[in-house]
Amino acid sequence: MLRGLDIRDMLIIDRLTLDFQPGLNVLTGETGAGKSILLDSLGFVLGWRGRADLVREGAETGEVTAWFDLPPDHPARAVLEEAGLPCGDELVLRRINRRDGRKTAWVNDRRCSGEVLRALSATLVELHGQQDDRGLLDPRAHRRLLDEFAGHEALLAATRAAWRRQREAEAALDAAEAALAKAREEEEFLRHAVAELEALSPAPGEEAELDARRRLMRAGARIGEDVSKAAEALGREGAEGMIGDAMRWLEGAAAQGGEGRLDGAIEALGRTLTELGEAQQEVERALEAMRFDPRELEEVEERLFAIRGLARKHGVLPDDLAEFAGELAARLAALDQGAGRIAALSKALEGAREAYRQAGAALSKSRADAAARLDAAMARELAPLKLESARFRTEITPASPGPEGADEVIFTVATNPGAPSGPLSRIASGGELSRFLLALKVCLTRRSRGLTMIFDEIDRGVGGATADAVGRRLAALAKGGQVLVVTHSPQVAARGAHHWRVEKAVIGGRTLSKVVPLDHEARVDEIARMLSGERISDEARAAAEALLGAGEQAGAAGPEGGG
Repeated sequence: MLRGLDIRDMLIIDRLTLDFQPGLNVLTGETGAGKSILLDSLGFVLGWRGRADLVREGAETGEVTAWFDLPPDHPARAVLEEAGLPCGDELVLRRINRRDGRKTAWVNDRRCSGEVLRALSATLVELHGQQDDRGLLDPRAHRRLLDEFAGHEALLAATRAAWRRQREAEAALDAAEAALAKAREEEEFLRHAVAELEALSPAPGEEAELDARRRLMRAGARIGEDVSKAAEALGREGAEGMIGDAMRWLEGAAAQGGEGRLDGAIEALGRTLTELGEAQQEVERALEAMRFDPRELEEVEERLFAIRGLARKHGVLPDDLAEFAGELAARLAALDQGAGRIAALSKALEGAREAYRQAGAALSKSRADAAARLDAAMARELAPLKLESARFRTEITPASPGPEGADEVIFTVATNPGAPSGPLSRIASGGELSRFLLALKVCLTRRSRGLTMIFDEIDRGVGGATADAVGRRLAALAKGGQVLVVTHSPQVAARGAHHWRVEKAVIGGRTLSKVVPLDHEARVDEIARMLSGERISDEARAAAEALLGAGEQAGAAGPEGGG
């Protein structure tokens, strides 16, 4: 609910503060007094696109501040949360317009963009007038309005979910078909590569092992002959035999009278024979390790070269060949199983489409039922507005399927019996259009959540009993909420719970506009002026008193009508 508006240096307003109230708030005044400036200023702080030259002559900046009450469930809270802006029970919007055209906006003292302002405004204020091309006159909004009237949020949610699942199933099938087509393009390569890798069956680390074995065998071929000669030189025909003979000769000599002089030599030769034996064992072990079958070397080299060749061919490391082989085998398996997967995904898609069709059909039926109820409600509302011969019809036609079903909705009217019906914005005249919009709003507004509704001279072109009916409908809309009306109709003004007069005066050589709250006596004079013109007669005052009395009685009894 809009609680207040503060305007500084905008057009012909230097400083103005208004405190609005719940219920029906009416603004009256002579033509050109500045009523439209209030709406321009409010639209400016809400981020609406409008006239650019708003800064008052002689001022460098113009500024507008608006503050709203936000109940706990108000939809503006979701917009604030998504934008990362602070949120409380009060929402304060402030926007500055500089003479050079630059604009700056704040929400709860935090800078924000015009886009955020406009998103907030959609949850805060709804403007209606004869040029209302953003709301009820916009055919693109008619389906949403009918859905709000129907109150079938669960059906809408089910249809959106079914549409999402259908789109996901379509995407999965498209991806699978594309993958299968790509796999078929490389099928020959896959089958050959998988067969080649499976035949070789390389293992991680095998290339290093083969390379080490190959180097050992090739080294054995080069040094084996020298190691064999060394083994012979260390054996009985060589060093072992000669040292053994020398040791026997020394032992014989010692036994014949060496008198201990040969004992040290004999012991040293014994130690030498022991070391020589260990050397012989090591040489024998080396010879054993170097022994190989030449055919084994050939086999090792062939496998080593095959592994390295395949690694180069596929651009991977030799140790990664096994993993790469697994990947190719998986792609080939997917290719072989592709037809079955396509069939399964196609079946899933058909199921998703059927679920969407059923959800859409239930939503379409609910829309048709709601359209009949809305048409009947409009018929009841149009008669008191002196449009009893007019016919309102909600037309539903097939449309391209989407997340909210496959229906196109448009509000049509026929203003005279036998006349063809057509879109609301093209058929009705100015005065008729105002009443159609008001009747529609009465029927639809029961689902508006926390909106402040503004009607800009929606009663233009009507008077007498029709204007009184318009006032009654506006009062009905304001019950339990807030409606602001800019009006020239005394019958409408008399229905207001709160009344302001917009005045224009020349002060200090400058034309300025101000807004004056009216008490009962001032309201009598203002409504009398609206009835009789600038010169107010006693008869006009009496008529004004009668209008105000009727309005107060109607307010006490409760507003007439409703959808």
